[in-house]
Amino acid sequence: MNFRKLTITLTSLAVGIVSSAGAMAADTELGVVVKIGGIPWFNAMEAGIAERAKELGVKAFMIGPTSADPALQVRAIEDLIARGVTAIGVVPNDSEALEPVLAKARSKGIKVITHESPDQKNIDWNFELASAKGFGEAHAKLLAEKCGGTGEYAVFVGSLTVPLHNAWADAAIAYLEKNYPNMKLVSERYGVAENVDDSRKTALDLMSAHPNLNGFLGFGSQGPIGAGRAIQERRKAGKIHVLGPISPGQGMRLVKAGVISGGFMWNPKEAGRVFVTLADMVVQGKDVIAGMDIPGLGVVNPDFKTRNIIANQMVTINKDTVDELAAMGL
Repeated sequence: MNFRKLTITLTSLAVGIVSSAGAMAADTELGVVVKIGGIPWFNAMEAGIAERAKELGVKAFMIGPTSADPALQVRAIEDLIARGVTAIGVVPNDSEALEPVLAKARSKGIKVITHESPDQKNIDWNFELASAKGFGEAHAKLLAEKCGGTGEYAVFVGSLTVPLHNAWADAAIAYLEKNYPNMKLVSERYGVAENVDDSRKTALDLMSAHPNLNGFLGFGSQGPIGAGRAIQERRKAGKIHVLGPISPGQGMRLVKAGVISGGFMWNPKEAGRVFVTLADMVVQGKDVIAGMDIPGLGVVNPDFKTRNIIANQMVTINKDTVDELAAMGL
């Protein structure tokens, strides 16, 4: 074989390999399992998933369990594995409970993306639109401002096993203990903030038991709503301050009435879009690298050891912003 023939043969072989690799690239099919279905926060996330999937021309859908039960999330992920999706997204209720089933998914070549779970194991990437410390401290500072740096407060989280809610609570409590010694936590945190009725009842009980209570931090979109309703019932608006990340459309009236004093959030619709963007990237074998500009996250500086991508996309919720946020469908 002369040199010219050898060159043609090798070139043809290379083209064949590239063509074969392209043909073998998997089509993205993403199933996202959230904490609970039917609440405004995750309705907005579902809209973002559908919107971004249409833009990219991929398949993506959301599964919302009927309650915030880790066992239901495990079952949903098992179903997605059996279906043979190429990627699974999760907003965990209990990070440890999901580790075995996520390991199973990855053993079958399924890519795994999580959100609100910075310590999650058996994943390709976890992404956050705010740092846990920054998010918790921002709420703590606002609570201290509203309460005049004194009084008693209670903390609600979605569940005692939701990693990020508890990280926010840890950061907020630590900040208040260090900077506002006259603000006292009345008891351990309560895992009620994914249910309006449970939050309302717990808030009523706490107000009865602690007459000096003047603040609630609700980490979980239903916590501030439930606590706010309890305050309305007791006619304590302006005397007891409720803060937390809420869906603006759901909490708008309470914010405008001064029952919910404010809070911070990120856009759950944007989080839905990021799920699809990241899943499609990893399914197609594209690396996440430092300095990359990822839609919805901005320029990223990923932690390759923990597999975390943390952005700063906090949005302020108050009387001045709630109408605009609600108009965005949030």
